[in-house]
Amino acid sequence: MTLRSPTHSPPRASRHALPPLEADTLRTRDGHRVWFAVAGARDGVPVAVLHGGPGSGSQPGALRLFDLSRFCVVLIDQRGTGASTPHGSLRHNRTDYLIADLEAIRARLGFERWGVLGGSWGAALALAYAGQCPQSVTGVVMRGLFLTSAREVRALFVTSRKRAPRAWARLRDAARCERPAKLAARCAARLQYGARYGVDGMDDTRQRALALAWRDYENAVLASAAPRAAVQRAAQAVRRGAPQRGTHDSPRYARKLIGKYRIQAHYLAHRCWLGETRLLALARRAAAAGVPLTAVHGARDPVCPPDNLRRFGRAVPAAQLEYVSTAGHLASDPALHARVARALAAMFLPANHEERSMRRAA
Repeated sequence: MTLRSPTHSPPRASRHALPPLEADTLRTRDGHRVWFAVAGARDGVPVAVLHGGPGSGSQPGALRLFDLSRFCVVLIDQRGTGASTPHGSLRHNRTDYLIADLEAIRARLGFERWGVLGGSWGAALALAYAGQCPQSVTGVVMRGLFLTSAREVRALFVTSRKRAPRAWARLRDAARCERPAKLAARCAARLQYGARYGVDGMDDTRQRALALAWRDYENAVLASAAPRAAVQRAAQAVRRGAPQRGTHDSPRYARKLIGKYRIQAHYLAHRCWLGETRLLALARRAAAAGVPLTAVHGARDPVCPPDNLRRFGRAVPAAQLEYVSTAGHLASDPALHARVARALAAMFLPANHEERSMRRAA
């Protein structure tokens, strides 16, 4: 079922100040330390939040999507991202490892089952997780679904250059790549050279320049489809949480940025070890196992094409689909934010819902 929504105001809960987080770390047997944090009601409906990128790290602002008096929200920094360490490491860093981490964190927290919210790459990971572990998932809500296809990667690095030609030219120059079709592969090679499995000492001048150029191109593409007000709000949010002027040149910031895009390039080069055909097969498996799936997508999304929603709906007819006519890709867009918040409430907090089934296992 596909709906197109008008603009809505953000829900009242989105205006609340962010609550404190109870942070912890999952130590894996292969050397990763995966950071996660819990917020909300300890006996509330548990939902794991999966960030995008790949490589971006979790955003505490996602908590504003939830009524924290009724939800228990788990933020997770996937391997090598955010506060997880070693930062930017590619060792044992594939989708199957991320899914194993989700299961380990769920068990650590004592949840028999939990819901999952994912945006962009996080939406793809949520689908893959639900398809592989449907017994652990009560439902999936997705924003801006990424299907992990070569078609989407090509669109980002080739087709979307028309949206931000100057930023794209700077990325091309930083990657030292003359052929647009080879740009994604060249970025991956440049960021991974000499550090396929390590992170130390790789913030050299060329990698730093490439990571900065990639960031600027990504931001320019996102801004090209977002309403001016949404872009301004996103910029203000970044400024509030960003280092002071001048610290963007610091070695620490450079390492973080290189690590982020090294992981992103690593995943995109391998279609996230999924690919569209396999991902949709996993989505069908989740639906067949009774896992409800809801996808909300901005009709102006320049990163994850709106046609992704049609492809997904055709593959999984039971899924609930909704286009947000005025929204792009940014999670900060008020219309998109409001519809995702309402989708979460509708899926996990219906009037006749028996919350006991999703609370901590006895």
